[in-house]
Amino acid sequence: MTGTFPNISISTERLVLRPLDEDDVPALAEMMNDEQVVAWTHVPQPFTEDAARTWITGYAPTERAAGRGLGLAVTEFLTQRLVGLVQLTKTDWRIRSTELSYIIAPWARGEGYAAEAALATAQWLFHDQEFERIELRTAAGNTASQQVAQKIGCISEGVLRNACIARVRAEDGGWADLRTDFIVWSLLPEDLEGTGEQLADTGGFTSYSDWN
Repeated sequence: MTGTFPNISISTERLVLRPLDEDDVPALAEMMNDEQVVAWTHVPQPFTEDAARTWITGYAPTERAAGRGLGLAVTEFLTQRLVGLVQLTKTDWRIRSTELSYIIAPWARGEGYAAEAALATAQWLFHDQEFERIELRTAAGNTASQQVAQKIGCISEGVLRNACIARVRAEDGGWADLRTDFIVWSLLPEDLEGTGEQLADTGGFTSYSDWN
């Protein structure tokens, strides 16, 4: 049993989550070269504008068309500036489960954007797409990502030992791999009951299919 996510736009009071387009290339490349993004993700380095364009025009549409996932640009409602990404991967349509991850640009951190975007995505998945499970994996040392998972109501299920490769600065100024643990989190529809107040604070969400 397979499916495909629609081209979707999700709006909250402060944010619009929408498909990536080529206008996002410069901002995406800049964000992916940030020190914290490099440390906690596996994006290739340096992340060039050509790589950003390939991601936007090739990788993201292919993943959606194949039913494996969905990539959404997170933008400020007022300025339309790219503040981050939300990605759905490893989607299983039979059990209605997917893995959610998020990246926030350095200038936009500390504003609660990651939790707002992740929570709106979760509400859409559970209400509109009838999903039954969302999984998150955070590196053991990535406390900021763990705080987002806790804020949106995720339950920690355990540790995958030695399952994550993070990156640290080497003595020569380059990047070196560092093996660490993954903390596995899950979110079920009933887990969002305690986060309704937080969603109300952001104005709730509105979704629009077949985004153009």
